[in-house]
Amino acid sequence: MNAKDVGAKKWCFLEAKVFIMAGCRDWVECVQFGFYIPVLAAGFPLNMAALWQLFFRVRRWNESTVYLLNLVINDCLLLLALPFKIMAYHRPWNLGRFSCSLFESFVYVNMYGSILLSVCISVDRYVALKFPFRRLRSIRKAVFVCAVMWTLVFGFSYPVYDLHGDNSNNNKSFCFQNFSSETWKKRWIVVCVECVFWGSTLVMVVCSVHVVKILHGLRKRNPNDAKLRNNKSVKIVLSNLVVFLLCFIPYHIAVLLYFYFKQSSSQDIIDELRKFVHVSLCVSSVNCLADAVCYYFILKENLQIAQQDARASTLRQHTHLSIAHSGAH
Repeated sequence: MNAKDVGAKKWCFLEAKVFIMAGCRDWVECVQFGFYIPVLAAGFPLNMAALWQLFFRVRRWNESTVYLLNLVINDCLLLLALPFKIMAYHRPWNLGRFSCSLFESFVYVNMYGSILLSVCISVDRYVALKFPFRRLRSIRKAVFVCAVMWTLVFGFSYPVYDLHGDNSNNNKSFCFQNFSSETWKKRWIVVCVECVFWGSTLVMVVCSVHVVKILHGLRKRNPNDAKLRNNKSVKIVLSNLVVFLLCFIPYHIAVLLYFYFKQSSSQDIIDELRKFVHVSLCVSSVNCLADAVCYYFILKENLQIAQQDARASTLRQHTHLSIAHSGAH
């Protein structure tokens, strides 16, 4: 045995020792803990706070709050599934096949629900700025769009219930992994998810670019407007786009590569790509926290509108009282 082999064995031993001390079976599980625990710890209170604000602080609903409510519900699906996903990594699943498929579907419904709702919010913002005086937006239309979105996402999630087929490993069932070989032969599944994502990305980019252009034009025409001058709106739009791309692009590249190499490559390459898929799925879960930023700005905007309406109403009442008082004299 040469020095290189001895060094490699020592490194593997140290690596295994670190994983055991961290309570992980391998580095992928450590990465999962690193992503999922903070998402759960912060995501649950943030979503509960958003629901409380929506139902007890927002007095007048609009298109943005409709999309926000659906976004909160969508994120709650992921928060429900994550503890089971953490528990299931490289461990036998003992809670039944249906519950496994249900929690798996929650993960994928959350991902594509988030993607489509992000697109809806971007398009809604663009329409609001581009056509401010036309009745192209309404609460009823927003509710209809969300209903269609949920129907599509849950409808297309039905293949999740057959991801594992009749696969078993030493008579043990696994969840969130060990998908059947038949699943990866269904090319249409990968084609659909890739088309949905990249099509949504194109719409997001186009809408974001146009919104930034419109805001830049408004800033030029109104140089004294403090809100336009500080570029906060532009920063929010660009930040949302960057977070969207960073959260979802790695997973869709990983799935595409895994599907391509699964058919013809060596097991070592497939194993490494499988780890890439797991890690990129962890990265996508961060979008749940990024949505909290969206919650903040939408709720802040609606509370400001409510305060402006309250001030306007108070001013009208004072005006009527003054007129009535003057008339009495």
